[in-house]
Amino acid sequence: MKDHYNVLFLCTGNSARSQMAEALAKSLGRNRLRDFSAGSHPKGEVHPIALQVLKSAGISTEGLRSKSWDEFAGPDAPEMDLIITVCDRAAGEQCPVWPGHPLTAHWSLSDPAHATGTHEQVQKAFTNAIHALQQRISLLLSLPLEGLDRLAAQTRLHRINENSATTDFHL
Repeated sequence: MKDHYNVLFLCTGNSARSQMAEALAKSLGRNRLRDFSAGSHPKGEVHPIALQVLKSAGISTEGLRSKSWDEFAGPDAPEMDLIITVCDRAAGEQCPVWPGHPLTAHWSLSDPAHATGTHEQVQKAFTNAIHALQQRISLLLSLPLEGLDRLAAQTRLHRINENSATTDFHL
């Protein structure tokens, strides 16, 4: 039985959703998850409103930085158990071949970095994203991954995205 699972959250720019997922999973997952994030075309910085919303929620932003997924595809990278894309664009891109053949899932989330309107409306988009990620990461943490075979684990990871819009969770 594994004492922790390495999870990589992917998004194209690695500035908002994947960063928030990494920080939330680090906070919620404690010792069960080792969390990372990356992007196919990283922006080079974490979105300031993402940082603000995380801090307002009491989530540490220490160590967050925008990085390329190439950091996690090489032979010296930590072997991932789970790869989760959090944006539709990254889900459709040709990903690197990940060492160890990790389980994969796609959690579709609107990009708050593209939100328009007043400052309050943009901040609300980030807040909505953090709440959706918190819900999905909590569901991930409730999965008995160590007791599931690969197909069952993969199926339940996909159901997190499907069920996240409902209140009836049957993982």
